[in-house]
Amino acid sequence: MPAYFFWGDDEFRLQEAIHTLRHETLDTDWASFNYDVIPPEANNGPIEALNQAMTPPFGLGQRLVWLQNTSLGQRCSDDLLTELERTLPNLPDTSVLLLTSPNKPDGRGKFARLFKKYGEIREFATIPPWKTDQIRRQVETVARERHISLAPETIDLLVEAVGNDTRQLHLELDKLAIYWNNPQQPIPAEVATSLVTVSTQNSLKLAAAIRQGQTSTALSLVSDLLDRNEPALRMVATLVGQFRLWLWIKLLTSAGVRSDTEIASAAEVSNPKRIYFLKQEIRSTPLPQLQQTLPLLLELESDLKRGKDERAVLQTKIVELCQVFRP
Repeated sequence: MPAYFFWGDDEFRLQEAIHTLRHETLDTDWASFNYDVIPPEANNGPIEALNQAMTPPFGLGQRLVWLQNTSLGQRCSDDLLTELERTLPNLPDTSVLLLTSPNKPDGRGKFARLFKKYGEIREFATIPPWKTDQIRRQVETVARERHISLAPETIDLLVEAVGNDTRQLHLELDKLAIYWNNPQQPIPAEVATSLVTVSTQNSLKLAAAIRQGQTSTALSLVSDLLDRNEPALRMVATLVGQFRLWLWIKLLTSAGVRSDTEIASAAEVSNPKRIYFLKQEIRSTPLPQLQQTLPLLLELESDLKRGKDERAVLQTKIVELCQVFRP
């Protein structure tokens, strides 16, 4: 397929996919002649990309044209759409057109429908850290692709250690593959424990500590996360997502909804079986306390975006949040 649209904020996975596509497309000796990268600030970048894609390659291999960070998935003029309608069906087999964007293309827009017809759209979005079932599947998939056999306990350890950081996942799997010289046996958890950089300090544990009113534990977690260079806004995003999820479930159960499937659908939880455990987590948490958290988290996010000192602002707001849940 000569046309691809890669989107998402998981920069590591996206760059890996681009590297693979480049390796499959270009002849090494002729790559400098047939590899065109068009930056987002280029004048008439989309038109230039389409023109270059229609140009035959020089020498051996194919031509690869990469239009970086395009906004076509969100905004595409009628004139440009007409040009795409004319060009995409006629792309030569000797060329590959690649468009990338951090943002998801609007599925209702004409551009996305047209591109799906003549090309392929691939997602490289970062998995939300609270979706541990998806993170586990990602660990299993990456290990399988790299022909690395892992014991179930080792998979659990990697999920805990790296979360949704795909770059770190690959680094840890590299270490395990180099050390383990018995490919017939899965790598046991005892080996992984000694090699993998395991940190039990993550934003989901921070959310749990806040919900339990454990101020000292929560402050310790904040310090550990900052010391590991965890972005403050990413921490806040995780907290917002987790407390919003808890609030949704508490609201629905308080309203008399008993079906876990119905709750999962309303709360956008992919696995209804997870609802039972989430309900157990907040069984003794009053609804009014959960309702107070989101305004405080919004204030925290606003302070961080205004450039206030990360550590000081986080510590202050975490103390306030923990006070909400103190008996």
